[in-house]
Amino acid sequence: EYRMRFRPEPEMSHGQPARTAVLLCNLGTPDAPTAAATRRYLAEFLADPRVVEIPPAVWKPILHGVILRTRPVKSAAKYQQIWTPEGSPLMVWSRKQEVMLRGYLGERGHDVSVRLAMRYGNPSIASQLDELKKRGCTRILVVPMYPQYSGTTTASVIDAVADWARTARHVPELRFVNRFHDDPGYIRALTRVVHQRWQSHGRPDKLVMSFHGVPERTLTLGDPYHCECQKTARLLAERLALKDDEWVLTFQSRFGKAKWLEPATQTVLEQLGRAGTPHVDVVCPGFVADCLETLEEIAMEGQAAFKAAGGKEFGYVPCLNDDPTWMAALAEIVQEHLQGWPTQRRADDGEAAATRERARAKGAKS
Repeated sequence: EYRMRFRPEPEMSHGQPARTAVLLCNLGTPDAPTAAATRRYLAEFLADPRVVEIPPAVWKPILHGVILRTRPVKSAAKYQQIWTPEGSPLMVWSRKQEVMLRGYLGERGHDVSVRLAMRYGNPSIASQLDELKKRGCTRILVVPMYPQYSGTTTASVIDAVADWARTARHVPELRFVNRFHDDPGYIRALTRVVHQRWQSHGRPDKLVMSFHGVPERTLTLGDPYHCECQKTARLLAERLALKDDEWVLTFQSRFGKAKWLEPATQTVLEQLGRAGTPHVDVVCPGFVADCLETLEEIAMEGQAAFKAAGGKEFGYVPCLNDDPTWMAALAEIVQEHLQGWPTQRRADDGEAAATRERARAKGAKS
């Protein structure tokens, strides 16, 4: 049986004004803190060849035969520790960012649709792109919410958009924000959240800047992630007026047996604890919203490792979340990338819509 390769288009009325949209994309989260939901999420996440660069013939038996039989139960237990009445912290903060960005752009005179998608899990990138097309959006700015570019994250979002476009009959204009690791507004916002912590708890003896890790071979193969993490850390240290011995850059979330970027966050925290460092703070500049990797891995596991090794005071600096300085910076980043696209509704659009509605009503009566 012959099957059409390209999806039929949503019905649109002629004369409908073309709209501009912004699609915020973060990593994703299970729908619930259960083993079943976590298994579904991990199956999608760990099957992405951008995330695990092992030949499928080798990797699939390991993934389905070992990892997905043991890891979901452990991961679900960790999610249960941070889950809120509103749901996953990553989803809660991302939804707030979606709403706030719409407001910030509106205050600047931009009438654009703003939607949130997750690379893995729900709402999917494909479903949100479908929804934007139904709303008449012909220009879409895709914003991966990863400050530092990596093939494992940013490029995977681009892959998902490309997969959706491959079967679309009418592909909208597409743009991508690939990075904002050195954006002045983003660095300003990071500085602000660190200062807020210091104002209430005092300056630490050492500030640990923990970024998500990646295999070391990605650096030798040309991924710019390591360099962009270094630049973010340097710029933040400069804004905070930190001396070289007052901060350290580390990498967290190691997975598998391959050699990953170093130094490892937990190893450094244990070393600082053994050295008797009185007060350590950790900030995670690579995450714009608090999630499992920050709330459980750093604020809980990291703190426990530091104190078990002899450390005294441990402070976790929350992610940017809904900080107004960050939201203003994000609006500025988006505004810069929207240049050249009409983002203000024409004065006659309201009248045109009313005319179309009258015509539909008249047609229905006849």
